[in-house]
Amino acid sequence: MADIIARDIMTPDPITVAEDVPVTDAAHLMSENNVGALPVIRDGKLVGIVTESDLIMQDVRAQFPTYISLLGGVIMYPPSVKRFEEGLKKAVAATVGEVMTPDPVVVGPSASIEDLATLLVNREVSRLPVVDGGKLIGIISKHDLVRSLASEG
Repeated sequence: MADIIARDIMTPDPITVAEDVPVTDAAHLMSENNVGALPVIRDGKLVGIVTESDLIMQDVRAQFPTYISLLGGVIMYPPSVKRFEEGLKKAVAATVGEVMTPDPVVVGPSASIEDLATLLVNREVSRLPVVDGGKLIGIISKHDLVRSLASEG
């Protein structure tokens, strides 16, 4: 297991999109290719990643914060105004650039399987773009990692 590295389990040459692609086109691309995320490229460089969750959020209607009165005070919900503002921006977005996660966590092609597992869990991400010399060369999903571990056992 220690000999397995990112290059061994990555999906090479993943399908990518540009920031100005409409979210509906990105959704169709994901559906047609049975993928859950698309790396976002600008001038040949990885600038973000757009996931199914980002597109689902875009399609959800933003709800205004509600509040409750408790002991004469007011508690806003959701508690994070910043999170609400981000959700509102995503809910009205029209392009991939508006809903993507910028500067995603990336790995190099020689990252160990242990490092991949640690990053996926600790950074709470489902996919890791694989970058070599600043160029996107692949992507690794949790599914890829589980499949690799299963084949070893």
